[in-house]
Amino acid sequence: NAGVIGPLAPFYELDQDEFDFVFDINVKGVFNVFKYVAKVMMQQPDGGSMIATASVAGIRSGAGDMVYSSSKAAVISMCKTMANQLTGTNIRVNAICPGLIETGMTKMVFDMADARGTRGKIGQLNPLLRYGVPDEIASAVLFLASDDSSYVNGQEFAVCGGLTSSLPVANRKKAVQM
Repeated sequence: NAGVIGPLAPFYELDQDEFDFVFDINVKGVFNVFKYVAKVMMQQPDGGSMIATASVAGIRSGAGDMVYSSSKAAVISMCKTMANQLTGTNIRVNAICPGLIETGMTKMVFDMADARGTRGKIGQLNPLLRYGVPDEIASAVLFLASDDSSYVNGQEFAVCGGLTSSLPVANRKKAVQM
C-alpha cells in the first residue's frame, strides 16, 4: 500500500486538508484495498494473507509527525480488528512496521546526513546502531505472506533494529507557548 508523510509541524498548526490528505492515502487506502481483497479471499478455502505497511511511528511516538504517526497507528488497529472480523475464514491480516529504512520517503534524512558527513550516525537510536534497507522489509513481508507464518495473525510486525524495544527520544522540542 502507498503511504505519505504529513507536514512537519505541530498538530495545532495543521489544517483539516493536510490531515485529510495523509489519512485518505494511509488509512482509507488500506481500508479500500482490504475490503475488496477480503471478499475475494473469503471465496477461497485456503484464505490468504493481507499485509499492510504501517510504521514504528504507529507503535511509539517520536518516530514521525503527528498525522503520519496517527495514520499508521490506525492501520495497525485496522489490521487487528480485521483479523478478528475474519475469524474462521483462514485469512490472516498483519501490519509490517518498518523502522528507519533508506527509501524515497526518507531521502531527505539521508541527504541531510550526507551533507553533514554523519550518515554513520543514522539509526544510532536502535540496538543494532544502523538503519535498514528495503530488502530487510521485503524479507519480513515474504515471511508474513508465506505458510511459514500460518499462525501469525492480527500482529504489528516491527522490523526496526530493535527501536521499538525501548523508548528513545532525541531532540525533543518544547511546545511553543501561545
